[in-house]
Amino acid sequence: MVELLPSILSADFARLADEIAAAERGGGTVIHVDVMDGHFVPNITIGPPVVASIRKHTKLPLDCHLMIENPDEFIPAFADAGADWVSVHYEACRHLHRTLQLIDHHGMKPAVVLNPATRVDLILDILPMLHHVLIMSVNPGFGGQKFIEFSLDKIRHLADLRKGLGLAFKIEVDGGVAHDTVERVVQAGAELLVAGNAVFGAGRAEEDARALLAVARKAAGE
Repeated sequence: MVELLPSILSADFARLADEIAAAERGGGTVIHVDVMDGHFVPNITIGPPVVASIRKHTKLPLDCHLMIENPDEFIPAFADAGADWVSVHYEACRHLHRTLQLIDHHGMKPAVVLNPATRVDLILDILPMLHHVLIMSVNPGFGGQKFIEFSLDKIRHLADLRKGLGLAFKIEVDGGVAHDTVERVVQAGAELLVAGNAVFGAGRAEEDARALLAVARKAAGE
């Protein structure tokens, strides 16, 4: 089933609890949290203390996307803060297998993120370990970027691999997911849809989340 993961990067942080509640009423089932350190990506956002605060205001799973260097050093802190899913970048992990084991050891669902220029086949051996694979359809670091069209080919390839290998990991897409792209993203094989501006950008999180999810589910034949 297609799911909408509202990305709080585009929310009003002065009203964050209310924004999350509105997105949940609109059909959001997982809250996507972008963590940036100013080193791996050219931006700084939030860390475990904010995740702990969010945890108090929602029962939805928290999907923490770590766009940071040395993620192993911070995985225990995100577990303590209440994260449910943790995704790390292939490009940031020197020992990716060990990092995924660490996430699992702390009781969270492990995932790998691939930047636009990173080939899907590079993670073939660790696909059985993953809860999901996150395909970046923009370059990480900022919201509001234009969708990179060749991301659709990567989603299709990943979906073919999943079927061929008999695996059950989910395919998540982050970047430029909006009314003009979501149908193609779903038809390519993705079921976890991260949306920031399309949900929060106009200040109508409940209505805009519901409308985007309706388009996605229609494309999926649900």
